[in-house]
Amino acid sequence: MILLFAVASGFAFGLGRARWLGQPYQPPALKHLWLVFASFLPQFIAIYFPNTRGQIADEWASGILITSLIGLLGFAWLNRNLLGMKILFVGAVLNFTVIVANRGFMPISPQAASHLVSPEVLSEIPLGSRFGTKDILLLPEDTRFEILADRFITPTWLNYPVAFSLGDVFLAIGIFLLLAIQPKKERIPS
Repeated sequence: MILLFAVASGFAFGLGRARWLGQPYQPPALKHLWLVFASFLPQFIAIYFPNTRGQIADEWASGILITSLIGLLGFAWLNRNLLGMKILFVGAVLNFTVIVANRGFMPISPQAASHLVSPEVLSEIPLGSRFGTKDILLLPEDTRFEILADRFITPTWLNYPVAFSLGDVFLAIGIFLLLAIQPKKERIPS
């Protein structure tokens, strides 16, 4: 959710800024965009697509998630010269680090998870099991790099609770800058 908000607000800000400056909006010149699709498609099938998610063992799903993240890190690295991409890369590295260190899933504590589901549902999920799509329910003391886990919750006034990590914050800032701020064009003397 935080990343979708970053895309929408970055695009809207960039479009408004371009219009205010009397210029057409120019999306960022991303190199190797195919790498995003090639990296994310297996993750989508294994983690997010309901028909296949339940059929893929957790060990395979975590391996697919890690492999997908490596591809996305490669994409960010290849585009690191674009405004915002270095910040996005830092966020991706933070998320990659905590996911790899915790059995291939993003850790979430029972306390953070309690903001997302009812106590009855939470009591049915054993510690060390998958929670939701890409998370794993772990106690903070059992979590490696716990400060990088999904530990932040969207404000209650949004009425759509979502957990997110410090890496997600960096990703969102990077995405916003990438879409919102266009490099200045050089003026050709007339």
